Formats: sequence, C-alpha cells, structure tokens
Amino acid sequence: MIVKPKIKGFICITAHPVGCAKNVREQIDYIKGQPAIANGPKNVLVVGASLGYGLASRISAAFGSQANTLGVFFERPSERGRCASAGWYNSVAFEKEAKAAGLYASSINGDAFSDEIKAQTIERIKSEMGGKIDLLVYSIGAPRRTDPKTGQTYKSAIKPIGKSFSNKYLDTDKKTIQVATLEPGTDEEIQGTVKVMGGEDWELWIEALSEAGVLAEGFKTVAYDYIGPEFTWPIYKDGALGQAKLDVRRARQAIAEKLAPISGQAFVSVNKALVTQSSSAIPGVNLYITALYKVMKEKGLHEGCIEQMQRLFADRLYPASGKTPLDELGLIRLDDLEMKPEVQDEIAEIWPKIETDTIDQYTDFDGYQAEFLKLFGFGLEGVDYEADVEIEIDFA
Repeated sequence: MIVKPKIKGFICITAHPVGCAKNVREQIDYIKGQPAIANGPKNVLVVGASLGYGLASRISAAFGSQANTLGVFFERPSERGRCASAGWYNSVAFEKEAKAAGLYASSINGDAFSDEIKAQTIERIKSEMGGKIDLLVYSIGAPRRTDPKTGQTYKSAIKPIGKSFSNKYLDTDKKTIQVATLEPGTDEEIQGTVKVMGGEDWELWIEALSEAGVLAEGFKTVAYDYIGPEFTWPIYKDGALGQAKLDVRRARQAIAEKLAPISGQAFVSVNKALVTQSSSAIPGVNLYITALYKVMKEKGLHEGCIEQMQRLFADRLYPASGKTPLDELGLIRLDDLEMKPEVQDEIAEIWPKIETDTIDQYTDFDGYQAEFLKLFGFGLEGVDYEADVEIEIDFA
C-alpha cells in the first residue's frame, strides 16, 4: 500500500517502513563515521529501545563498540492492513543491519514493567548473550504502568504542582501560537506520575538482573533526564514530571549502592531537548524546541538523538580517561550545549516576540516539523513515498 502521514494531535498514527529503515541507516552511518569506542560495552540491554534516545543508544552501542544488543520495547506490529508502529519498523530495520554487520541483536516486544518480560529477558541473556551484560540503558517513556507487585495501574500527568500554570504553546496543525492553562495536579496524579516515570521500575530491573546473576563485573547502567530552562520549570522541573525525575535520581543512588559489590556504576544523564513523541505532548516545550533549534543551528551547536548518544558513550560513559565527568549533583550533563548562556540568553530575548505571525522569523518551525515526521519514517531523502510498500514486516 501507499503510506502517507496521518497526524492526530501530537501523534502520527501511520509509519513508513522504508522511511523508518532509512532513518535507522542514517543513524548507523553517523556512528560508523565516528572513532570507535575501544573500551565500550560488549553486551548491552536497552529497555525502551525502539525510538528516540533508546534507539540511538542501541545503535551507538552496536556500531560504536561492536556490542551485542538486546532491545525491550512495547510496539504494535502490522495487522488487518494497518501500519505497524514506527518503533516496530525501526527495530526490525536495526536487527537486519546489526546482523548484516555480524553483530548479535535480538528483541523482546512486551510490557517492560511486567515480571514476565523481565524473566524472559534474563533467560535470553543467559541462553544467547553468554550469561552476562555490562550495560543497561533504561529509556522508557510510557503513559501508564501496572505495578507488578500490586496489580494497580497508574497514569502519568503533565501538570504543575500547587497552582495553575499558563504558557504559550505551538499548535503545529494550525501553525499558531496558543496559550494553555494547566490546573495543578492532585496528590493522586503526582503519585501516579512518579510511579510511571520515576525510578521504581529501573530499580526492579536491576534487582531482577542482579538476583539472576547476569550482571558483569564493572557493570554500568544509565537512565535519562531533562531539566531545561526556567520558564518550562512549572510544567517540567517543578511539576509532576519533575517529581518523577527526582525519584529517578533517588533510584540512581540506591542502584549504585546495590552495584558496589561488583564495582558497578549507575548514572543519570540529563539530555538535550529534542523532538520526540514525549516532548511533543508537553505544553510550551514544543515551542521552546522550535526556538532552540533555530538558535543552536545558527550557532553550529545543534545535535540530534544520535549525536547526543554518541557523545554520551564516547565522552561520558566510556571516556579514554576512564572517569565519567559529573556535575555537582552527580549528573551527566549532555545538555551542556543547550544550556550555554549565549544560547539561553538569545532564546529568552526572542521568546516574548514569538507570535503566530512571527513563527518563521524566530523559530525553526520547518525543522521541527521535518524532525517530527522523520520519527515516523516520512520526509527522508531517497524514499519514494508514492510507491507501494509492504507494511507487514517482521523480525527475521
């Protein structure tokens, strides 16, 4: 069938299998063009491996240090003439490319929050990966989570705490600037957000892997975070999402202590704001990203997911010095270029000037839209979007 983008809100409900494969290859080619990571990981588990930072992490590990990779994700295959999800097509394409390069690559599709998927993952590590992994990347961004211990399902909420918050946001469908007002989250919504997006499940993964004896000496693990500029803090850093991220940092310390007997390390990496399915859903953040892209591109500082993850692996997790640079809070700061004073000062200056009739002047709207569509395999050079494509693609 011929596949075209169909967008509902901040989600594209179609995905192009050939375009997704091209997107994966472009990221692989970027990593191949960088110096190899001589002391990088060799057996890697990526939880949340199909999109964004998780996918870029898997690509960086496999093609940057020739690592065997096992990816866990929850994606939709094609059925009844309906496209599979972009993450499904990405993962199929990645496995094909990795195996063609002589690398082990395997995937598990299911609820990563469940005990069943954890057990299945451990069995795969034991039977196919030599019994040990030396890196776990935890990169889940889910709207809900069922606690495997209690059976209760929690939902995340993008809300401020204590008082309502109003901010400009970009209506990408109409290309207009609107103002959204969010009411403060209830205690239940805040708790739910922490349960879904906090560090509890990361801890459960480490606990299960440790008890199964599949963590190698010197094992490392990393989860991802975002802080951003002050005018996004009411909805992000100081909101329900921020509480969840504080819990991720709490979990990091607990995990680090648990890993001490095997000389293991746990990290939280604060990454740059990028166009992802998650960031597109946060009011105000999408408009900030369009302005950020314009400023960083003009200054020659722009990075995408793959550039960020290459830098994380080469300069932070596995630097030649052997020592990971951390800030005063013990965090890896991959948002260092985003948060440069000259970048943030310029954004602060243009922010009040961004209105519907000045979008093109002060933001990179076209770049934002292109990156958004690229997430779903659209708009890539060399792909014939008028051609019939097979949408029922499965793992080999």
